[in-house]
Amino acid sequence: MRDKTTEIQWLRHAGQSLGLVPSLGGGVAAWQLDSHHAVNQTKAVVDLWRLWDGVNADRYALASFPMVPWSNRIGLGGFEQDGIFHHIEPNRDGEAYPIHGDGWLQPWVLTQPSDDTVVMTLESHEFQGNPYNYCAEQRFVLHEAGMTQTLSVTHMGDSPLPYGLGQHPWFLRSPSTSLHAPVNGVWLSGADPMPTRHANDFPVSWDLNGGINVNGTLVDNAFTGWAGHASIHYPDKNLKITMRVPDVQGNKKQEGFCLLYRPEQGSAFCFEPVTHPIDAFHVPGKPGLVTLNQGETLSLNVSWGLEALLA
Repeated sequence: MRDKTTEIQWLRHAGQSLGLVPSLGGGVAAWQLDSHHAVNQTKAVVDLWRLWDGVNADRYALASFPMVPWSNRIGLGGFEQDGIFHHIEPNRDGEAYPIHGDGWLQPWVLTQPSDDTVVMTLESHEFQGNPYNYCAEQRFVLHEAGMTQTLSVTHMGDSPLPYGLGQHPWFLRSPSTSLHAPVNGVWLSGADPMPTRHANDFPVSWDLNGGINVNGTLVDNAFTGWAGHASIHYPDKNLKITMRVPDVQGNKKQEGFCLLYRPEQGSAFCFEPVTHPIDAFHVPGKPGLVTLNQGETLSLNVSWGLEALLA
């Protein structure tokens, strides 16, 4: 029998079903296109993100989860802010570095304010010895064209701290699945996933500008100069999933960041909208990180679209 605390709570609207598991880090269990929907014109339910099996409590088994108050890895055992070093412990078995913040490791509280909207909230107070005290909110709205997803964090601590956000969706892949995104560069890494140098020339099969197959050699890297939009093409499903981050699209400097995790094996890959690159805490200028004073808020707004694939 499934543990009641990990039951999926469903939002069904606009021909879609969104399953949430607030107890597992405010994660998403499923995002599905329901039968008889005009986009895919089939009777079968289509999983838009990889479906959670309903059993595995590892957040990496979920369809998606939020990354707050930072995304991806922090090196050197923590970071310095205003002359004070803040130590942060590794937080996942097998990982040498603290990763993806701590919101994904805590239970959230779910409410449904309307037929098309669900909200999850979290209050975090120095979880596992981290320096962060914050309130976070996730808001999901289903509509006829897809879904809007907003992640916000408000700093509640006395001293200012740097914040970052991200989303960690897992997409299914078939041999013909491709990813398209306008980017200018990439952070390359050494033997571990930590960045070592920035490059504007892309390794073979890494140039997202012209579209790449999401099957291939390992990619676990942050891309820079992202224009704030991307698309995933599924010719076998006649479906295109689009992603837009309006705040990045509206920035003419094209300073957005995204991350691709393309494992060599398995049925899924990740394309993550993030506000900063990997280990930005130790990059000069701390690109993408935002220092918040008490009561200040940082948000990441993502708009997901569903379209028939015409080409």
